[in-house]
Amino acid sequence: MKFKQFYLGCLAHASYYLGSEGEAAIIDPQRDIQQYLDEAEANEQKIKYIIETHSHADFVSGHIELAEKSGAEIIYGQKADTKFPTHKVKDGDEIMLGKIKLKFLETPGHTPEGITILAENTENSDEPLKMFTGDTLFIGDVGRPDLIGSKGFTAEQMGSMLYDSLHDKILPLPDETEVYPAHGAGSLCGKSLSEETWSTLGKQRETNYALKPMSKEEFVKIVAADQPEVPAYFPKSAAKNLEGSVALEELSAPKEFTTEEVLDFEGIVLDVRERVEYGNGHVPNAINIGLAGQFASWAGTLISIGSPIVISADTQEQVAEATMRLARVGFETVEGYILMENFEAEAKTVKQIPVKEVNEKLSEDVQFVDVRRPQEHANGHAIETINLPLNDLAREIDKLHPDKPTYVICQSGYRSSIGTSILENAGIKEVYNVTGGTNAWQDEGLETEVSATACANS
Repeated sequence: MKFKQFYLGCLAHASYYLGSEGEAAIIDPQRDIQQYLDEAEANEQKIKYIIETHSHADFVSGHIELAEKSGAEIIYGQKADTKFPTHKVKDGDEIMLGKIKLKFLETPGHTPEGITILAENTENSDEPLKMFTGDTLFIGDVGRPDLIGSKGFTAEQMGSMLYDSLHDKILPLPDETEVYPAHGAGSLCGKSLSEETWSTLGKQRETNYALKPMSKEEFVKIVAADQPEVPAYFPKSAAKNLEGSVALEELSAPKEFTTEEVLDFEGIVLDVRERVEYGNGHVPNAINIGLAGQFASWAGTLISIGSPIVISADTQEQVAEATMRLARVGFETVEGYILMENFEAEAKTVKQIPVKEVNEKLSEDVQFVDVRRPQEHANGHAIETINLPLNDLAREIDKLHPDKPTYVICQSGYRSSIGTSILENAGIKEVYNVTGGTNAWQDEGLETEVSATACANS
């Protein structure tokens, strides 16, 4: 058996290659599909199947382009409302991939059409089953049940389905069964995913909070609670995956903009550089989402799909990477770019401030904004911070005074830099990014607070 996991860190997304004899299958492919074609060629195998465990909401899949270039058949669960030729599978269906037997289990709960795939190497009966769980079972977590409300299901209904899927289909399998999910830590498809990218079912029985003995009612309550915000692009990505996306090579390449064109641009100027480079000088009112972090997820959260975009960067390589990573979550409207060395107008700046200096400036005359998620803030934050989560920041501007110096903090400095750019756009006149974030604040031994809600939950 040929097996490989492809892990895309910026989206916390795992896809898989399975091969036997001259045949191969790709499970949950990302949008840029050349690596799968290369792997098949290196193994002298032909891609026969492209299997989607469900209609992904957090990224756009490359299944259509991969099928066109490989001749493979696309497989979904029978409840998937696809708009292209699809091999629909139901509970218990089996197919052969060379000497690998693939068995499909219908496991709704994260989505109605979700499936789990069991891969058995028929040439070696001692080899553990490989189980590809999509977003049903993660390492340390399970799929969130609250992403499908627009299709007429409540989180409670989906949570009930998820409980049944786990207890009737997955948990009866042997402890040595290897678990390979579609996502890891950082994904918004769950709330407490592990940094590990695979595990065994036995290990998950011991460590995964959602697999502990409990009633269905308790399970539904626990998995539906404290879920992170649902990014606005999720429903659009899910719909696009059922419709089918165009090949990346068919998208128009962005053209180079002049300074005047950028200043007159009526869309989003997206600065993809690191916070220091952005702070040292940027196009006025640009939004800073750095490539070093979870760039695509934050772009999809803060920018509406379909918005015209110009990329601001230091290099052509950054432009190409940003364009690709935006396309992975459904942005196909990057019209142009400008390299900052060619920007000839007066640039705006954001000063990077160390935590000790911020601590000395705290008073009623300044504003100290923590843009982390509410639970992060509750678990420990710098004194005198107001919690305005990044995904809500643009809608909460009226809670801030436009003329007061405003210091923005997160965990490390990445999200706070995004926050400074949002506040600049909103007219806050004096904005500072707190370098090192809450990590640095705590490392310096500066005063912190824990919210009552965190104490109650501990």
